[in-house]
Amino acid sequence: MRQIFLDTETTGLYADQGDRVIEIGCIEMVDRRYTEGADGQGGRFHHYVNPQRSSHPDALRVHGITDEFLADKPLFADIAADLLAFVQGAELIIHNAAFDLGFLDAELARLGLPPLRQHVARVTDSLLMAREMFPGKSNSLDALCKRLEVDNSGRDLHGALLDAGLLAEVYIRLTRGQDALVVESHDEAGVRLDLPSVDLSRFQLPVLAPAAEELTAHDRLLADLDKACGGKAVWRPQAVA
Repeated sequence: MRQIFLDTETTGLYADQGDRVIEIGCIEMVDRRYTEGADGQGGRFHHYVNPQRSSHPDALRVHGITDEFLADKPLFADIAADLLAFVQGAELIIHNAAFDLGFLDAELARLGLPPLRQHVARVTDSLLMAREMFPGKSNSLDALCKRLEVDNSGRDLHGALLDAGLLAEVYIRLTRGQDALVVESHDEAGVRLDLPSVDLSRFQLPVLAPAAEELTAHDRLLADLDKACGGKAVWRPQAVA
């Protein structure tokens, strides 16, 4: 399974009001492991983009990417084909996906290209995942890093590639490091292991009957619970008339 963790930085908050993408960062995993890129630093896509407009002061305080720095960077049109080739057919994982997709789709629309969802297998919003797992709590990327013990000490300012990397680590912890209840089929070096197939139906599990004192203690506990809820317990068997 090929997954790409994606983040963007922008000139402001409103793609429908002309704000533009200024940075795109993507990090690739295959079978939940980082891939190796030609640079030896892993499969990634990272570009700064000249937005042809200035960043809002509030946005500049968040990402710190100045107009002067972006002046000689490529336009989105110059890197669009490479971006689409990199994400083609993958699962995109984005924190607050509606925001990033809104900006990227606006950029693609300016070039007469279909929305990003039409180029990938699916989009997973890690913010929605976190809200289901931690309802009522802050689920920003920083909050999740702290809760899930992901080191974000180097994140003084937001950066698309940095945040994509943090998101990858957060996602692995959100999903408990596995996508099925099976024994790991690879060793720590990523080499596939040949695990023997076992027919579990031939095993018979022993059934241990409770002792008399255990049954008495259980009945006493149920009686206490029944009393605490005013005789409305539904877990006790009802007498048959």
